[in-house]
Amino acid sequence: MVDVHTHFMPKNVLDKVWAYFDALGPMTGRPWPITYRHEEERRVATLRGFGVRRFTSMLYPHKPAMAAWLNAWSADFAARTPECLHTATFFPEPEAAKYTEEAVEAGARVFKAHLQVGAYDPTDPLLDPVWGLLADAGIPVVTHCGSGPMPGAHTGPEPMRRVLARHPRLPLIVAHMGLPEYTEFLDLADDYEHVHLDTTMVFTRYTEQDTPFPRAALPRLRDQGERILLGTDFPNIPYPFIHALEALADLGLGEAWLRGVCHDNAVRLFGL
Repeated sequence: MVDVHTHFMPKNVLDKVWAYFDALGPMTGRPWPITYRHEEERRVATLRGFGVRRFTSMLYPHKPAMAAWLNAWSADFAARTPECLHTATFFPEPEAAKYTEEAVEAGARVFKAHLQVGAYDPTDPLLDPVWGLLADAGIPVVTHCGSGPMPGAHTGPEPMRRVLARHPRLPLIVAHMGLPEYTEFLDLADDYEHVHLDTTMVFTRYTEQDTPFPRAALPRLRDQGERILLGTDFPNIPYPFIHALEALADLGLGEAWLRGVCHDNAVRLFGL
């Protein structure tokens, strides 16, 4: 398998992420236990044991003067973890274009943008050269741009639609299939040939309880089969890894579709 949405971060950052999920349960009334709350080496070994042959180190800043430091950590992690697709990130700040270019020159294969946590407008002029650089380089950007689990000031399909109007060749990967705006982000994929969607947490019992994927849209998933990529959110998931795979298989879209989602589509997109 190739999992395009897994999280590896500096320990102090990941500890804060886990603390957020620990606090989310009391706030929402739905506990979010971190199933794979292990030290880094064990988490890497766990993914290898599951049969994940390539994965990412999704990380993201929530304030200025943080992205370049995260990129340095991620470059080191990729250098010592052969299966990891070298991951980088950015934030709307004057230095963004420079450190994004440096990350690309250092071998970054995928970027992460989190519009909800970062609370920034993706059409910020400071990011225009960043999107342009990544579009020209053909480097995918996994972007949390849907309004789940809580809406942000710049979530929903329209901000990224405006970005794509300026940079139509940008290889955008919509995290969580744009949950809960599933159909609107499928529309985006219809309109822009380089838009993909990852399956992170979608179709699982945890997500289906509050934001179910509309079953009437399943034929669109089949039609867009080459644009759907496996994502899991490992290790920050409140259920076993296998459940995400079972949920995909239970859609009944066929073995060829499932093989494409879990492996072939990402191999083609990343040139693996």
